[in-house]
Amino acid sequence: MFGFKQSWYFIGIGGVSMSALAQLISSRGGTVRGSDAAESSFTRKLVSLGIPVFIGEDEPINADNIVYTGAIEEQHKQLKAAKEAGKRLISRAELLGAVAEEYPHTVSVAGCHGKTSTTSMLAHIFNSGNRAFSCHIGGEDIDFGNYFSNGNDYFITEACEFRRSFLSLKSEAAVILNTDRDHTDCYNSKSELVDAYRLFAQKSKYVIVNADDADAYRIPHTLSFGFQRGKIQAKNLQAEGEKYAFTVTENGIPVERIFMNVVGKYQVANALAAFSTARLFGFSPIEIKQGLENFHGVKRRFEKVGTICGVPVICDYAHHPREIAASFSCASRLCRGTVRLVFQPHTYTRTRDLMPEFITVLKKAENPLIYKTYAAREQFDFDGSAVALVSRVPESSYVQSPTELRARLKNEVKDNDLILILGAGDIYEIAKSILDETA
Repeated sequence: MFGFKQSWYFIGIGGVSMSALAQLISSRGGTVRGSDAAESSFTRKLVSLGIPVFIGEDEPINADNIVYTGAIEEQHKQLKAAKEAGKRLISRAELLGAVAEEYPHTVSVAGCHGKTSTTSMLAHIFNSGNRAFSCHIGGEDIDFGNYFSNGNDYFITEACEFRRSFLSLKSEAAVILNTDRDHTDCYNSKSELVDAYRLFAQKSKYVIVNADDADAYRIPHTLSFGFQRGKIQAKNLQAEGEKYAFTVTENGIPVERIFMNVVGKYQVANALAAFSTARLFGFSPIEIKQGLENFHGVKRRFEKVGTICGVPVICDYAHHPREIAASFSCASRLCRGTVRLVFQPHTYTRTRDLMPEFITVLKKAENPLIYKTYAAREQFDFDGSAVALVSRVPESSYVQSPTELRARLKNEVKDNDLILILGAGDIYEIAKSILDETA
C-alpha cells in the first residue's frame, strides 16, 4: 500500500492513537509532522522527538500521505482543503491496518473494557521474554508510554470497535476481552455489535475469548480464559490493598502463582487474557509471570494523581456503567471513609442509551457530583446530557466548572475520604488543575 519512508501529515496528531502511529512511522524512517486543536502532553512529546506540530487548522499541507482521525469534522479546514486538492487521505483505522500488515505477527486486543491494560501487559510480557516487538497503546503505560519498539517481529495493538475500525485489522491473534454494549451511535443492537466482533475474529488465525462473557464465548475460538470457565483460569485469589495474587491453571492444572502490582479484580481478567495470548506464542509460564509482575499500570487507570484539600484523588478512565461499578467497588474497599464520586459523562448517545445502567450505578455513591458532558464528536442532546442524568439521580449534583468542582469537594470531603474522578473526556486535566499544590 505504501512505504514508511515517505512524507506524512497527521491531522489530529495529538490523539493518543494518532501520536503513537506518528512515532511509529517516524521511527521507521518516515518524515512526519501534523496539527492539532490544542497543545497537550502528547504534542509536547512529539515535538521533543523532533516531530513538528502545528496548533490550529491553517498550516498548508505538502505530504505524500495525509492521515486523519475520526474525531475530525468534515468542515476541518485542512481536511476540506486536502479533499478539494485530491490529496491521498488515509483514515487512522486504515493506517493501523496497513501498519499491521508490515509485521510478520500481529496481536490485536478488542473489547469494551480493558484494551489498554491488556495491550500494555502483553508489551511487558514480550519485553520480559526478549521478543522483538512494537506496541501501539491507547493510553500511557507508566514505562512504555503509548508507543514502544525494540524490534519488528511482532506488532501488539489495541483494536477499537468504534465505527467498526477494528475490521481494518488482519491479525494473527485476536483477543476479545468482552462484548458489553457500547458505542450506541454505531450499533443499533447488541447482536449487531457481536456480529462485528465475530467478523473481527474471522480475520484472525488465533482467537482468544473471555469464557465468562457468554456472547464472546459463542464466537469460534482457539483458546478461552475466565474466572468461572475457560481453559485458562485464575484460582485462589487473595487481595492485599486491592492488589491480587492468584494461581493460573491450564485445563485445571496449576502452572504459576502471579502477584499483580496494579489494583482491581478486573485486572486479573486482563492478565488472564494476556497470559492466554502469550501461551499461544510459545512463552513459558515464568516468562509471562515476570512480564505481568513488571506491569505497574497505565496513566488514568485508577491512577493516584495527588490530593484535594488533603484528601487523596484517584482518576480513572471509566465511562461505561460497568467500568464505573468496578472502579467504585475497588475504591470502596480501599477507603476508610466515604468515596466522593465525580463523574463526567462521555458523549450524549452513550448517556442516553445506557441511562438506566448509569442511574443504577451512580445511586450506589453518596451524593455524587456529575460534571458537564464531554461531547466529543456529538451535537447537544438534552436526553443524553449531564443535566438529564442528574435529574434522574436525586442524590447527585451538577457542576460545570473547575472552580465549582473544587469548591464543592472542599465543602464536602472529610478525613479518611477518597475522591474518585471518572470519565474519558477532559475531566482528567480538570482534576489535575485543581489539585493541592505540592512543594
